Parts: sequence; C-alpha cells; structure tokens
Amino acid sequence: MCNDYGNNVPYSAYLEAFSEIRVPFTPLHDAPNLEPRDDIWPTELAPVIRRTKGGVELVQLKWGLDPGRPKAPVVINFRSEGRRFAHGRCLVPASHFFEFTGAKSPKSKWRFTKEDEPWFCFAGLWRAAAHGGPGAYAILTTAPGPDVAPIHNRQVVVLERAEWMAWLDLTRPEAELLRPLAAGRLRVEQVR
Repeated sequence: MCNDYGNNVPYSAYLEAFSEIRVPFTPLHDAPNLEPRDDIWPTELAPVIRRTKGGVELVQLKWGLDPGRPKAPVVINFRSEGRRFAHGRCLVPASHFFEFTGAKSPKSKWRFTKEDEPWFCFAGLWRAAAHGGPGAYAILTTAPGPDVAPIHNRQVVVLERAEWMAWLDLTRPEAELLRPLAAGRLRVEQVR
C-alpha cells in the first residue's frame, strides 16, 4: 500500500490549475513556501486542498488519521469500496507515488507518475485535530487498475483533473470517482 509519495508542485501550479477550472484558490494564510519533496512519509506534514465556502484552500496537514484506539498505527490509507464519505473530502496533490515489491530489504521500488500531467491529486479525507494542531488526512484506495496490478493488489485513487471538484462537492456518485485509472494513464518505472 502506498506509504511514500512525492510533491514537487510549485505554488504557482496550484493557482494556474484552479484558475483553469474557474475555482477561487487561496492559501490558509499567506502563500506558503512549498519545498519540493521527492518523499513524503506517514506522520509528516504535506499540502492538502480542501473546500471552503468561496472556493478551495491549501493547508498543511499530517499524513495519518488518528486510529481511534491505543497503540494502533495511524491510518494513512483508507479503503473506499462500498463506503460513503459525507464530509471531510480533500485533494492530496502529488507528483508521483511509490509501491514496493519483494519480501526482503532492500525491496524493489516502483515509481508511478501521470502519463500526461506533471502532477495530479489523490482522493483524500481530512479531519481536524482533536487537541489542537494541524489536523490530519488519509488517502483513499481502491482495487488496482491495469498499470498497478502487476506490482500491487491495491492502489491509491488518482483523480482526473476534471473530477477534482466533483470529489470535493460530491456532485457525482462516489463509485464513479473512487476507481482506478484506465490502462496507460500511469507511467511506471523501477527506481530501485
């Protein structure tokens, strides 16, 4: 399951993308200093896009929802099939994500990028922090599509750009949005 992804998206690219789909885009405060990151790991802060009354906003949240029971690990990936998500939907921007194969370290590392775009968004869920702090998010998963299936038995939900607002506003049924991409939409390369 995806436990490593990267985000090399400059702030100007967010502004441009949401301008193209005619959705006002504002940061939580001032324009953030977003450093390029080839690896984002669970429990680290990362950019997330969520709905506001007037558009969308960019916030930094921790990757991993509270598990709700003592000593359990944080929830970084959340199975989407057969579930409804009435609130807390978000977009998790990424340049790429990784999957790993093999039984022993070092495992083989596979990098997935979008075939025709330099960055994309995962379907995600966010929650406010129970005791203050930045809040947290998880990435939704589904059955693997043809590009991921040879490497892993699950995959993160990568939304097409035309689906971003449909996910945030749930203007289309969840089952139409929370599915794998068609064959050839992801480029796959072995990096280790």
